[in-house]
Amino acid sequence: MVDQFDYVIVGAGTAGSTLAARLAEGSGAKVCLLEAGPPDWNPFIHIPAGFMKTLTNSRVNWLYDSEPSKGTSGRRVHAPRGKTLGGSSSINGHIYNRGQRMDFDGWAQMGNRGWGYQDILPYFRRTERRIGNGDDTFRGRDGSLIVSDIEWHDPLCEAFMDGAVGLGIPRNPDYNGATQEGVGYFQRAIHKGRRVSAARAFLHPAKKATGRIDVRTNAHASGLILEGGRAKGVRYAKGGRGGTEVEVHASKEVILCGGTVNSPQLLQLSGIGEPEMLKSRGIDVVHALRGVGENLRDHYPVRLVGKVEGMRTVNERVRGLNLVGEVLKYAATRKGVLALSPTLVHCFWKSDEALDKGDLQLTFTPGSYKEGVQAQLDDFPGVTVAAWQQRPESTGYIRARSADPFEKPEIQPNYLAHEIDQRCLLGGVKLARRLLSTPELGTYVRQEHLPGPDVQTDDEVMDFARGIGTTAFHLMGTCRMGPETDPMSVVDDQLRVRGIQGLRVVDASIMPTMPSANTNASTLMIAEKAADMILNREAPEPVSL
Repeated sequence: MVDQFDYVIVGAGTAGSTLAARLAEGSGAKVCLLEAGPPDWNPFIHIPAGFMKTLTNSRVNWLYDSEPSKGTSGRRVHAPRGKTLGGSSSINGHIYNRGQRMDFDGWAQMGNRGWGYQDILPYFRRTERRIGNGDDTFRGRDGSLIVSDIEWHDPLCEAFMDGAVGLGIPRNPDYNGATQEGVGYFQRAIHKGRRVSAARAFLHPAKKATGRIDVRTNAHASGLILEGGRAKGVRYAKGGRGGTEVEVHASKEVILCGGTVNSPQLLQLSGIGEPEMLKSRGIDVVHALRGVGENLRDHYPVRLVGKVEGMRTVNERVRGLNLVGEVLKYAATRKGVLALSPTLVHCFWKSDEALDKGDLQLTFTPGSYKEGVQAQLDDFPGVTVAAWQQRPESTGYIRARSADPFEKPEIQPNYLAHEIDQRCLLGGVKLARRLLSTPELGTYVRQEHLPGPDVQTDDEVMDFARGIGTTAFHLMGTCRMGPETDPMSVVDDQLRVRGIQGLRVVDASIMPTMPSANTNASTLMIAEKAADMILNREAPEPVSL
């Protein structure tokens, strides 16, 4: 007998964990939550500095790679995606960053009713339990996701921020409040030295409290069950490739929360997508929907490194006997280097002073990574300043390579394909170099290691950026939300898949454009809003600003 539920959710990541909790809590509904990866038992998930391990662990990470492109000098760029309960919120850099008002007002201006900033601000507040300062007009105090301040204040961080102020960039203690622009310490989803993932904040408490969420891990979705233009359920392989095929049915809705890579891939595997592309992969066309997998965007950071003298950096703190001391400190107090996020300081600013709003995000950390990758620290004392464009214009795609659900899809972000992106990143790298060489930071940073003094002209800087840039792990947009007049939209403003009844997509893939931010906070907001829509609850009153 096939198991029957009210809702079947595919993907227990940031959106899926949050949505499953809200559906179970908000009604008497029975929810089946499918996750291709294992439970979130790996200890490195919960230790904040453990991201250096989970970034390369195939047990909890899909370990995707993007296709080579001109913008990356023909390189493949790693594209980590979480593959465990909590998804990417279980392996990311912990940063809580919402974006700018204009991002969401832009979504509404594109024809997505109810998605303007004043409309979605109540959902940001609902998800969050802010510990620390902040205007309650913007910040939430009663939500499930704990957002805390960094307690570890380092002299190098202070010198970097003092230098930024000297360049005319103001201090901003709450970039998630009225204004994003400025420099300050990041806010993060860490509490008492442990990661606060979506699974820990939402899923586990709701599963225990309601008893109505059936979480099935190691369940790799292989296709949607479609009958008469309606989604009836999901097929999955128990245990992955070669495992027993199981069906689960939904009496109300099937909801895809697989994320920007997996949600469009599952639609394509099920025959929903661009017809010619599907046929070329040997997939029968069930429903033509041109936009599936298109509109992919990602942030493309370029990391600059300075060599430090006269001050300890993270590089030395986690080596040899120093590491032993940090492990003991963390075990006893949940404090120290192991309780830190990978980046400590934000700087939101402009690539061109003539701009009205900031278009750059820069980050600073008192440590440095080999070859610009956040997985292995340098052997010398170093600091890192990273820069990326907030709202990239370059778009790419996600495409199934074949009808095999276990074959990794083709991922092509087309980094730096658009001239605006090149110009903005060039300005970002130039600003990063100025920040790295301020008198305040220059007390400690005596040499620019990357890109180094030999890189001077604009062409040389861009060649450096193409050769070393990487992902910020912020893939979005491949099931774009839009009005019926948008031929490339995949879902409407209720997140319903066009042309298929009983099927929605709820994750970062529905974002029509990139927010000026890391994407996890916005994905939480999307799941909160989706729960109200699915349960036919009245939306909260827009916030008057």
